[in-house]
Amino acid sequence: MAQKLDIKDFVAKENYVDFESYRQGVFYYKVYKLNSTISYMFPVPLDDIGTATLLATDKSVLYMRWIRKAIEDGTFIKYK
Repeated sequence: MAQKLDIKDFVAKENYVDFESYRQGVFYYKVYKLNSTISYMFPVPLDDIGTATLLATDKSVLYMRWIRKAIEDGTFIKYK
């Protein structure tokens, strides 16, 4: 049985996201699980960013909305 992912394992002041790629209107970011070398990728749809500025590297807490959504809808996937 797969372990349930918890947003608290990815969102903290000292944790960051890194831009990975862009395809068909969706930005993909990578985030590391806290205190781990395991990373996950999640989508950030262009039509959902509004007036936000997306940086190549940024604090994961600023991406909490998209991380939570990806965990809930199954698009938060383990990365390399």
